[in-house]
Amino acid sequence: MSAVRVLVVDDSALMRRHLVQLLENEKGLEVQSARNGEEALTLVESFDPHVVTLDVNMPQMDGITCLARIMVGSPRPVIMVSSITEAGAEATLQALSLGALDYVQKPGGTISLSLEQVAEELIRKICVAAKSGRRGAGRALPVPAPAARLRAVPPTPPPPAVKGPPRAAAGAPASDPPGLVLVGVSTGGPLTLEQILPALPADLPWPVLVAQHMPRSFTGVFARRLDKLCALTVSEVGTQTQLVPGNIYIARGDADMLVVRRAGRLCLATVPASEAHAWHPSVTRLVESAAEHVAAERLVCVQLTGMGDDGAAAMAALRRQGARTIAQDEDSCAVFGMPHELIRCGGATAVLPADAIPGQIARWLAPASLRRAG
Repeated sequence: MSAVRVLVVDDSALMRRHLVQLLENEKGLEVQSARNGEEALTLVESFDPHVVTLDVNMPQMDGITCLARIMVGSPRPVIMVSSITEAGAEATLQALSLGALDYVQKPGGTISLSLEQVAEELIRKICVAAKSGRRGAGRALPVPAPAARLRAVPPTPPPPAVKGPPRAAAGAPASDPPGLVLVGVSTGGPLTLEQILPALPADLPWPVLVAQHMPRSFTGVFARRLDKLCALTVSEVGTQTQLVPGNIYIARGDADMLVVRRAGRLCLATVPASEAHAWHPSVTRLVESAAEHVAAERLVCVQLTGMGDDGAAAMAALRRQGARTIAQDEDSCAVFGMPHELIRCGGATAVLPADAIPGQIARWLAPASLRRAG
């Protein structure tokens, strides 16, 4: 098998050297490096890398501008190397919306020691990206204006969504919501969620619970970004939260979100990440906890793009009990791992492209459909 070509783009000579050495020590990788976005674009053409790792903040041409140029001119999987600050999270989410496949958190402190801590994650994501090929390259968007190439490009504020009527405050509803929509997603998820969640109607009668594999420093920023895009209200769950229709709840990163019953009401609780589960927030734990408190026929499970199998077995078990389930189809996935596992174990009621998923959810939750299901 031929080597996987990787282009490392970073303006720090020390970071470039350590990243190149780290990757060259991995069998099957061929590595070159660039100091800035302009050099990267030249090497994309001459070296033709299978995967690009791309820093955000660089002189001459920053990472966001370089990414946009790659996606327009020669799309391929790009992994952003981002700081864990809020500004870094915002820039990374902008990159993911422009088509970047994934990201790793940029090491701080002593670079050589910190890199060892992220080496396994970086190499794993490079291998997944290489297998995903150009399907993992996202979508091509317009190139930023030339003046913007001389500085870091701030995230573009999305247009405000038209919100539905005001939602009940915590503690106000007299009863549980009629059902729950459970969404599991990983690699490629932010771009996919930005396509699906804004298309859900403001009067959706069931709350939507999302477990997106993501670190804690990202999920709050991501929830605020989605809230600007969606007609439904979007929030990160950090404390015990009562479930209310008309809301989308994003699990806090580096923890797990569970459906629980408190004082007779359905709520969400954030608990420490389980060592028994490989990915967090755990889709499996979210789905299994929902099944303890809500009848299967009152659950809709959606398995979106991502590596691994988190949530697949739990969703399949619920389908056998009467839940309805959706697996995102291969063509619209950045990585087909999680939906493929749901399909493989016979757990998918429907297999749909991302842009068809919101309409299917809305149809299933329409009053006439719910009466038939009941």
